[in-house]
Amino acid sequence: MFRNKGLTLVELLITIVIIGVLAAIAIPSYSNYMVRARRADAKTGLEQFRAAQEMRRAERGSYSVDIAELRNTWGVPGAAGDYDILLINTGANAFTGEARPRLARQLADGSLFIDHLGNKTPADKWAK
Repeated sequence: MFRNKGLTLVELLITIVIIGVLAAIAIPSYSNYMVRARRADAKTGLEQFRAAQEMRRAERGSYSVDIAELRNTWGVPGAAGDYDILLINTGANAFTGEARPRLARQLADGSLFIDHLGNKTPADKWAK
């Protein structure tokens, strides 16, 4: 008896459907993972920013109101991955740092913030 060892069209279509379903599940999961991984760079940059502000306050008695001073003297990064590290809402006794997305792939994620008390907002993004 002669036996055909090829694939039928139905078998090929079933295989393509299975691959499509797996891709439909895996691609969004991978995309979310990459957004969270890039966000980790912003968190690190903001922690460095806060540490520099605290060192400056310990040495000079007040927080810096100049981001250039923090970058040049205290080593605060200007950018962390896909985010820019900025100084907002500042004064001698308080500050807020912002990690603002600068690339399109992170824009939907939004900014992260840290203040002089160590408050990190939005909390859900810091927790993940």
